[in-house]
Amino acid sequence: MKRPSALVDVFLVLALLSCNSWTTWSSSERCSPIYVEDIRPHSVSITEFGAVGDGVTLNTKAFQNAIFYLNSFADKGGAKLFVPAGQWLTGSFDLISHLTLWLDKDAVILGSTNFDDWPIVDPLPSYGRGRELPGERHKSLIYGYNLTDVIITGNNGTIDGQGSIWWSRFRNKTLDYTRPHLVELMNSSRVLISNLTFLNSPFWNIHPVYCSHVTVQNVTIHAPSSSPNTDGINPGIGIKTARGRGGYVRNVYISKVTLDNVDIAIRLNGLYKEHPDDDYNPDALPVIERITIKDVIGENVKRAGLIQGIKGDNFLDICLSNITLSVTSKRPWNCSNVEGYSDLLSPEVCDPLKESIFPEHITDCYNPENLLRSSSTRNEGSSWLLSWREEGLVSPSILIDNRGEL
Repeated sequence: MKRPSALVDVFLVLALLSCNSWTTWSSSERCSPIYVEDIRPHSVSITEFGAVGDGVTLNTKAFQNAIFYLNSFADKGGAKLFVPAGQWLTGSFDLISHLTLWLDKDAVILGSTNFDDWPIVDPLPSYGRGRELPGERHKSLIYGYNLTDVIITGNNGTIDGQGSIWWSRFRNKTLDYTRPHLVELMNSSRVLISNLTFLNSPFWNIHPVYCSHVTVQNVTIHAPSSSPNTDGINPGIGIKTARGRGGYVRNVYISKVTLDNVDIAIRLNGLYKEHPDDDYNPDALPVIERITIKDVIGENVKRAGLIQGIKGDNFLDICLSNITLSVTSKRPWNCSNVEGYSDLLSPEVCDPLKESIFPEHITDCYNPENLLRSSSTRNEGSSWLLSWREEGLVSPSILIDNRGEL
C-alpha cells in the first residue's frame, strides 16, 4: 500500500535570515544585532566540569554535565558554555535552549574515534530509514531537538569529526548504521552557527532539519576531496527532490557565498530519483518555490547552474541576483521546467530565468527587502562564507535533500 503524501509545514523548510555575526532574537523573531557576550548572563568553562583538553581524555560526561547544569539558567536569560584553547575529545552530546556554545581561538572539539561514543537513534521521520542503510543511524556529534535560541559560535574555534574511520567503513561497506553528522538540529528555531571551522565530518557537516529561522555565517568547512558525502550545509545552495517525494521547499534565502573549484555552482535538481524504499506515492509532487540566491562569486567553476524542475511541476519564483562565476564550460547553464527571474548575472543565464527581477517581479522573490540592498555591500560580511579548495568539500554543492513522503 502506498503511503499518502502531504504538505507539512515543518518538512525541510528553512528560513535563512541574513543576520549579522552576533545575533539575538526578539519575540517577533526578527534579527537584531548584539554581541553574544552581552546576551548570556551566566557563563561556565568546560574545565569546571573536569574536562581535559589533551586530545586523549574523553570529555563526553563533562560536556553533558555542564549543559545539564546550565539548563537551570534557561529561564534566567540563558547561559554560555566556554571551551578554551585545547583539544577536547568527546562523543555525542545534546544542546539545550537558550544556550551559547563558544569555542575560543585554538579550541578544537574532537569527535571520538570510538564508534560506541556515537549513540544509535531513530531515522528521520521523512526518511523512514537511515540515509545509507535501513534502520537506525548514529547521532551527530552536537545534537539538539525541539530547541529555541541556540548559538554555536566562537573566535574561529574548530569542530573536527575525525571522519577518516567512518569514510573507511563506508568504502569497505562495513557500516552497521548510517554515519553521523557534525551538527544536527531538529524541530528547532532561532539558531545561529557562526565564526567556526568544521573539519573532517563523518557525513554531512551542518544539518538543520525541520527547522526555521536558522542563520549560518562566517564558517569554513574542509574535508579531503576523497571523503564521501561530506556536504557542507544541508540544506544550502542546492536542492534535491523528485516526483514521488511530495512535501515542499520554499522561502529560502542564500547570500554572500564564495565558491572555488566546484563542478556546478547552483544545482536545483528535480530528477533525483532516490527514495528510501519502494513504498511511496509516485504521484506525489514536491513544491519548490520562492528560492532567492544573491551575491555569489565563483572561481574555477565548471558549470554555473543545473536547474531542472519536474515536467508538469515547474520550480517557481527562482530568483538569482548579482552572481559572477568564472566558468570553463561552453554551456554554463542547463535549465528546464523552471520559472523565475534574474539580474546582474555572469555568464548570461538560461532563457527561463532571463526576465528581470526589477521592477515588476521584486515581490515574487523571497526576501525582497534584501534584494533591494545595493550590491556595493556585498563584501561587508559573509552570510555564508564557504571556501571550497582542492582539499575542501567533496560535494559540488551544499544541499537541501527534500524528503516529503510520509
